Amino acid sequence: MNATSAVEAPRTLDWNVAVGTAVRLMKPGPEVPKAEAARAVRSLRRFSAEAESHVRERTGLGLDLPIAEGDVVDRPDWVRGAAFGLSEMTSAALATVDSQALRGGDLLGEVSARSAGVQAGVVLAYLGGKVLGQFDPYGESGVEGQRGRLLLVAPNIVAAQQSLGVPADDFLMWVCLHESTHRLQFNAVPWLREHFAAGLGELLTQMEGGTGELLTRLPNVIREARTARRADSSPGVVGLLELLQSPEQRAALDRIIAISTLLEGHADHVMDAVGPQVVPSVGTIRRRFTERRAGGGVLDRILRSLLGVDAKIRQYAQGAAFTDHVVDRVGMSGFNAVWAHPDNLPTRSEITDPDAWIRRVHG
Repeated sequence: MNATSAVEAPRTLDWNVAVGTAVRLMKPGPEVPKAEAARAVRSLRRFSAEAESHVRERTGLGLDLPIAEGDVVDRPDWVRGAAFGLSEMTSAALATVDSQALRGGDLLGEVSARSAGVQAGVVLAYLGGKVLGQFDPYGESGVEGQRGRLLLVAPNIVAAQQSLGVPADDFLMWVCLHESTHRLQFNAVPWLREHFAAGLGELLTQMEGGTGELLTRLPNVIREARTARRADSSPGVVGLLELLQSPEQRAALDRIIAISTLLEGHADHVMDAVGPQVVPSVGTIRRRFTERRAGGGVLDRILRSLLGVDAKIRQYAQGAAFTDHVVDRVGMSGFNAVWAHPDNLPTRSEITDPDAWIRRVHG
């Protein structure tokens, strides 16, 4: 088949290289006595199912769905699961866009698939020592009627619980409440997985082949960033990445950020709303965990900023504030209008102005 008869498939990164790199670079988990480790694994499996029951009662979502236990994994298994999920999600995203839009398969530009895999592996190695849990919408649950795979990273959860000095069962249940909410979001809302993939596909299309265009805008962007820094000393100064983007790229990114912020904030709201009933020390856990999110040494903070972890932390706060406000104004059933149709999802601007969303959706 010659070049004129088909559009070359877009190049993506080598996920096998990413996994191999991450596993080699990753630090081992904490030393935990075998009996304590086995207890943590049993508790996480049980709590992952119990937590989803609590989440369903609180939200009213997915009441008729089957309940499955989460998969309790170590750090290397999380890396393998995360890489599989990212690969599947990227493939699903690219499948939603017109292949002609990916001009000649230049998704990675001048970066080889192997080099991109090494870079992804470095990121996965760093995150693999910090991630407590993750829901992969594209994994296999093994339970009929449940889509996706819930991963709970036992060594990281145990290490976090010990560093916070909070009761083990309380912390394990608290983590399961958050991750089970994500599983419920994607299982109780039939269109969510495909809608997210389509949004990601649009973003990838807008990003493709734009390296030269980004570089031509760099001088103006630097001047704009300096102006923003002088005008606004708050932590919310526009990031360099967004300043580099075209209006179309920003619009595509805004849609992905808005839905991600909603999902994370909704999960944080639910875990804290359910918490007092089933997690006696929830107030202490939340306070210490928030301090932990903001902490770390200088190198750790730099890495978090470069990898976008700090931006994700802001997503938790903004999304939770949006959910808190809407639930307070129109109740949980009124909030659940966000799941009725993709058009009901909040925009990025509505995330920080929830009354605007209420007026648009509820009149």
